[in-house]
Amino acid sequence: MKAVIQRVGHTVLSVDGKVVSEIGFGLAVFLGIKVGDCQSQADYLAKKIVNMRIFEDENGKMNLSVKDVGGEILLISQFTLLADCSHGNRPSFLNAERPERAECLYEYTAEKLREYDVPVRTGVFGADMKIEQFNDGPVSIILEI
Repeated sequence: MKAVIQRVGHTVLSVDGKVVSEIGFGLAVFLGIKVGDCQSQADYLAKKIVNMRIFEDENGKMNLSVKDVGGEILLISQFTLLADCSHGNRPSFLNAERPERAECLYEYTAEKLREYDVPVRTGVFGADMKIEQFNDGPVSIILEI
């Protein structure tokens, strides 16, 4: 699994011109699921995301998690994170898991995040999503397991 975790002040996700999900302060998490990923990796990833200390405390130090600050998470499926660009100019997506299996792990990851009592919104798996985002910092972390 590969996740791009971005600290945001506001994120809106639309499909076909209609708002599907929206969060205020928190994390936008773009998730790519590769061939062979499993639930134990999703368990680890969820725990890591909700406990990652990337929000500032009263001293301006990144010492607080999304849970500590009362933030939200928008989990967005993004198979293009698994692109292999090592040959030619067209990315290969052979490392990305089949959609049926990837969708199950994506939904499982969302549920695991919710178990930590953090509000979690999702995108629409496999849809052409449009995302408006106000990055905070910017802070972007790439986590691959």
